[in-house]
Amino acid sequence: MRAALALLLFLAAAHALHRGKAYVREKVCQEYRMLGKENFRTLTIIANSRKYSNGTFEEISHLVREIVSLAETCCADGADPSCYDAGSTALSVKSCSADSPFPAHPGTAECCTHEGLERKLCLAALRHPPQPLPRYLQPSDKELCRAFRQDPREFADRFLYEYASSYSQAPLPVLLGSTRTFLSMVSTCCISPAPTACFLKEKLERKTLSLLTLTSNRICNLFSAYGKDKVSFSYLASLAQKVPTASFEDLLPLAEDAAEVSSQCCDSLAEDCMQKKLLEHTAKVCTALSARDRRFADCCKGKNLMENHFCILAMLPAPAPKLPEVSEPTNKELCGKEGALHATRFLFELARRHPSLPDALLAKLYDSSEKLRGECCSTKDPSTCLDSKRKRMEAELLPFLEKASQLCEQYNKLLFLEFKKRLRESLKQAEPEASPVQLEQLLEQRVSFASTCCLPDAPPLLCASKV
Repeated sequence: MRAALALLLFLAAAHALHRGKAYVREKVCQEYRMLGKENFRTLTIIANSRKYSNGTFEEISHLVREIVSLAETCCADGADPSCYDAGSTALSVKSCSADSPFPAHPGTAECCTHEGLERKLCLAALRHPPQPLPRYLQPSDKELCRAFRQDPREFADRFLYEYASSYSQAPLPVLLGSTRTFLSMVSTCCISPAPTACFLKEKLERKTLSLLTLTSNRICNLFSAYGKDKVSFSYLASLAQKVPTASFEDLLPLAEDAAEVSSQCCDSLAEDCMQKKLLEHTAKVCTALSARDRRFADCCKGKNLMENHFCILAMLPAPAPKLPEVSEPTNKELCGKEGALHATRFLFELARRHPSLPDALLAKLYDSSEKLRGECCSTKDPSTCLDSKRKRMEAELLPFLEKASQLCEQYNKLLFLEFKKRLRESLKQAEPEASPVQLEQLLEQRVSFASTCCLPDAPPLLCASKV
């Protein structure tokens, strides 16, 4: 029964996500009848909390009430066939009113210049960017039970909203499984004669699913921000920094496999896609790298592959090995048939020689490399174009990269207060004419960058803006 319900939820999700498709009355009513009002409502809360992850609880609640009411009214036996179209049109009109109670979105005004179906399709395609960092903090067991006993329905609704908006990039099947087991845990343990023991047992059973939610949210956040090719490079650079003795040929297939997991599973409605593919990928990484690096061997010891994967993700960069100076690809290689591969190999060599370079800066280098090839390789004289742009890039980027590398190296090595103290002293020496106020501004700016972007799970869009 549980598996059948999950399957139905996933079928409904394809339409609840509103990815640019018109509501089809027959489909919605079929799903509403199959799921029942409460399951349909639960799915609607999760889907819209993901979609409008910056919306307030009150805004999401308004939207959910309207959607559920529309389905309840227009899917009833004997309802007028035009009921649903008229109701969804009224919803789009309400979305465009100045005092709309629905989640605000900067693209709404543009959608509202259209009429009819075009307006509905435009509004349906809107989506908030993901939260830079998950904001959901699980209360204590006592606080959970107090809120649950006070109003079980309100408790469940708020939890679904907070959790789904925090982990909005986790695949829908993962999110559904995680929220369902959490609410089941609370409802079971809060009426148990031994709640502490009950919570301990249930949390241990949920551990793999909790890690999967956290990890898949990070993976799909990166995929959403970068796309498949750039995700592959990001994984390649990360592995190069963690195990710099491994070759390009060793690591590239693992990076491509990781990108394939993202590509296949982030938008998949298959119940076990992310878990199955991620565990297969972890097994490949462990097989390839355990014998080469002690830290990978330690991470791969456990029987729980999900915990092993989380351990690898959280691993800090290794010290840079002594390697010969990296040679840049020639202009002919860059503009040849395998130009992208030559450019990626060069950036890989750069990453393993500078293990503290954060992902956001390596991603910036990747973009610059792609732009360089795109602008120059189609010109009449690619070599002249590449030479001039390379010189400019080196002059602008290299000193910046060196500073960022040093900043992240210190942040990862030192305790926070010691890091801040040393950074303040180095800024005083570097900027002797700056006023105390300016120095504090510079200090806070660099501390903010380091504490957010020097970590293995740095939020890609936020760190791109900080760069």
